[in-house]
Amino acid sequence: MKATIPLLASLALIACRSAQPAAAPTEVSSLSQQGADAVLWQHTSAEAYWLYQQTYDLATWRLESMLANLDEEKQMTDSTEWDRRPLAVIVDIDETVLDNSPYQVSAIRDGRTFDQSTWREWTDKASAKACPGALEFLRFARSSECEVFYITNRDVREKASTLKNLSDLGFPDADEKHLLLMEGTSDKTERRARVRATHNVVMLVGDQLRDFDERFKDRNADYGRGLVDHMMDTLSQCFILLPNPMYGTWRDAVQGKGTDAEKLARMKAWFAINGY
Repeated sequence: MKATIPLLASLALIACRSAQPAAAPTEVSSLSQQGADAVLWQHTSAEAYWLYQQTYDLATWRLESMLANLDEEKQMTDSTEWDRRPLAVIVDIDETVLDNSPYQVSAIRDGRTFDQSTWREWTDKASAKACPGALEFLRFARSSECEVFYITNRDVREKASTLKNLSDLGFPDADEKHLLLMEGTSDKTERRARVRATHNVVMLVGDQLRDFDERFKDRNADYGRGLVDHMMDTLSQCFILLPNPMYGTWRDAVQGKGTDAEKLARMKAWFAINGY
């Protein structure tokens, strides 16, 4: 009988705690939970796993075709007219060659959204896995005499950990020369131009249309779909797009920038304005 008294007391204490009303969700946790399905899909689904591999298979096939066409042009053209710059492929890093979905999963678990301090804690670990198919494609590109340039909007303070992560996974050209990080602006136009000044860029790969052209930042007109139609031929020839439902310019077009409360308010307003 004595042994049951502490147990009964513990159960009573638990019952009292359970009876307390749950805390109201904050703007941060509400906004965080809205992305849960996207994060779970990216992190766990066989569909995402296969889609990455399928897309990188397409990239390999397209690069093979480009290189074959270049060889034919060289054979048919006077040597003085050749573009003698070395070939290059430009890739984004996050959700393109490195999988950061574990960071997003932890944010959902903790009811928070992105912030630079927790992101830096994640990148400092240099433990992100390679996106499916990325390593094989870039090794193929390098074996085909295409240098690989990584243009990322990671902060310059993340250089060492980023290089370690890429190098540990065996990615080619994982060195300071081939890594161009964000220095003051998320616009990658100037960094791409730097690569093009010395190399013939035959392909770009990313998870955002802005990884191809900064004009895709403007989503005011039909969320940028018209620009996709306008640039269809160039996109089809030169750009490979990978899936990322977790974050990006597409979401900013609805939520905008600012505090989590402001983003949540704009999200609710979007549904109301559009009659959903």
